[in-house]
Amino acid sequence: MTTAGTALGQAEAVLPQPRRRRTKNVADDDTRKINWWVTALIAVCSLTILVPLYLAVVVALKTPDQLAAGTGFEWPNPVSWGNFAEAWERTSFPQALMNTAIITVGSVVFTLLTSSVVAYGIARNIHRPFFKGVFFYLLAALFIPFPIIMLPLVKQTSLLGLDNQAGMIVLYTIYGLSLNIFIYTAYIRSIPIELEEAARVDGASTWRVFRQIIFPLLTPMNATVGILTCVWAWNDFIMPLVVLTDPGARTLSLAQYVFQGQFNTDYTVAFASYLMAMAPLLVVYIFSQRWVISGVTRGSIK
Repeated sequence: MTTAGTALGQAEAVLPQPRRRRTKNVADDDTRKINWWVTALIAVCSLTILVPLYLAVVVALKTPDQLAAGTGFEWPNPVSWGNFAEAWERTSFPQALMNTAIITVGSVVFTLLTSSVVAYGIARNIHRPFFKGVFFYLLAALFIPFPIIMLPLVKQTSLLGLDNQAGMIVLYTIYGLSLNIFIYTAYIRSIPIELEEAARVDGASTWRVFRQIIFPLLTPMNATVGILTCVWAWNDFIMPLVVLTDPGARTLSLAQYVFQGQFNTDYTVAFASYLMAMAPLLVVYIFSQRWVISGVTRGSIK
């Protein structure tokens, strides 16, 4: 047995060993190569945002004489921080900020509650003619420009006593139904209906199914719809202008209109107020942008 084992070992040593397959270099992977054309396009597109933002910051830190003497892009020397203090006083910034925050938060909350419920009812009954008709009716509202219904809206809100902050919340909730239901419906239809059927077997009602199963699964879409509504309600100018009648209820966009005169415009103080109004929304978006991207990607994958 020892002689046989030794001979077998010598035979294996003589036989050629199988050649190992060389692994592909990670650097040669096409997916890791940089697409310079796309990179250059992104860089150019980013300039369309960065350049106006830089101009706004520079103008807000200048005096009127410094603004008139240069091209507008020079960094001010010295810096005039008094523009922000003057903008704070002339726009009654704390009151305008509070009014805008109330309208924005109320609009986001009511939009998430109403749009998700309506979209759930449509998505689970889209095979019925009535619900399909309602769905297409709401989509048709996307193609109606706001100026067409602006004058009737002013008359109706005045008659119903909705020319205030509560009325603004109701209007933002209603006018956001079309787009929001379009977003919610596509996502809800991708959720397996077997989850609801299992809950109904255990005795859950329709409202309980929506509250405990469907609504938690709508977190990505809730974040997307919430951010879109927040940006719209915060930055809107036309609807508060034609609806609100009380000067004490004016929003930030209306308060900034004080800088627009008949013959001149105080650009330095105006741009300072623009930056002050933009700062809270910018902070909100920085902390919630991952939810928006997550909602868009999950909706596309599903």
